[in-house]
Amino acid sequence: QVVLAESGGGLVRAGGSLSLSCQVSGKTTDITALAWYRQGLGKKRELVAQIEFGENTSYLDSVKGRFTVSSNSAKSALYLQMNNLEPEDTAVYYCHAVAYHADWDSGERYWGQGTQVTVSS
Repeated sequence: QVVLAESGGGLVRAGGSLSLSCQVSGKTTDITALAWYRQGLGKKRELVAQIEFGENTSYLDSVKGRFTVSSNSAKSALYLQMNNLEPEDTAVYYCHAVAYHADWDSGERYWGQGTQVTVSS
């Protein structure tokens, strides 16, 4: 099992910056990907940035050049540095993990509880 806990959300003016953190615990060695999703009010949840370990890092087109996702070699943390924030970035941001547990031959997806990011105009 993997447990995720986000922190770092808040209120910021347009053009400002925020940094999100996600503490990852449990069977982190089974993790194959970590990602940030977001869900605005009345909108579908969307993938913002993802790290597929040993493969690539990808971003939502609208955040490219503004957001940077990073992790560590232990897969025990996930970060999202958000610069030049826009009101359209307002959403609840969720940490997400994909893991393959060889012990019981099962792929699983895990979610954090979410953290609110509000960008005022």
